[in-house]
Amino acid sequence: MLDTRITYSIPWNLFLITAGSAVIAIALKGIAFTHTFIPGGIFGMASLVYFAGGMGKISIWYLLFNVPLFIIAWRFISRRFLWYSLYAMVAFTAIYTLTDVHFQIDTQLYAAVICGVISGMGAGIVLRSLGSNGGLDVMAILFYQKFNIGLGKFYFFFNAALYGLCFIYFDNDLVIASMIMLFCTSLAMEYALSMFSQRKMVLIISDQPIKISETVNKKFRMGSTLLNAIGGFSGTQKQVVLTVINNIQLKRLEEIVFTIDPRALFIVENTFSVIGSNLARRKVY
Repeated sequence: MLDTRITYSIPWNLFLITAGSAVIAIALKGIAFTHTFIPGGIFGMASLVYFAGGMGKISIWYLLFNVPLFIIAWRFISRRFLWYSLYAMVAFTAIYTLTDVHFQIDTQLYAAVICGVISGMGAGIVLRSLGSNGGLDVMAILFYQKFNIGLGKFYFFFNAALYGLCFIYFDNDLVIASMIMLFCTSLAMEYALSMFSQRKMVLIISDQPIKISETVNKKFRMGSTLLNAIGGFSGTQKQVVLTVINNIQLKRLEEIVFTIDPRALFIVENTFSVIGSNLARRKVY
């Protein structure tokens, strides 16, 4: 786990944004552009204008569509988040414009899936910073703050309208492939966001909770909590050990617990996000 002084530093955030933007740009330029896929969001709208009208460049349209959105959001969203998001927009536009790469993928379905996976991983990398991918992300947050419209609902309705227009101008198979690409993008982005943040919440029911708790604190330098409980069958007072660890430590913890108490009950739950203590600092945009 990175020190919070690093994760909140400007160089680290610029690195994440640049790397993620480069991954997205390469995927969209090398695969989506070749197959004339329409991505979601503002870049999808720019692609629609370009492929339907054949005017200018996609990157220029993307930049033009973003400018008024950032002007509107300047008043309502924190400056740090907005500056990082603005950098992401400029970095992506520059890399997409200057990059000349083409992947030889002939099958439309394969291209849609791999483009979605790659661009989703890139978007996840950017979102691990204190900024966003710009465009629709900025407006989604603005609508959420001002009108309490959920981010998922905003994305859904915007992209539904976008692909509704696409069915007018493009072949149905191409639009469906673009929707598959967007779906894969969402899945890959969620995976990228949770890949380094996911923790395991462990509940340990044992006759030696104090010893297990002390061992966890000593061996892992992690906190643990003793929860008061009552046995449902015996009716006796018990203490349940609660702790949160990462995937690497899980097997070692299991061995320690059953070495102390072979009759212990070891319960593991996946957690998407754990914030606080010495695990992760809350991200403030």
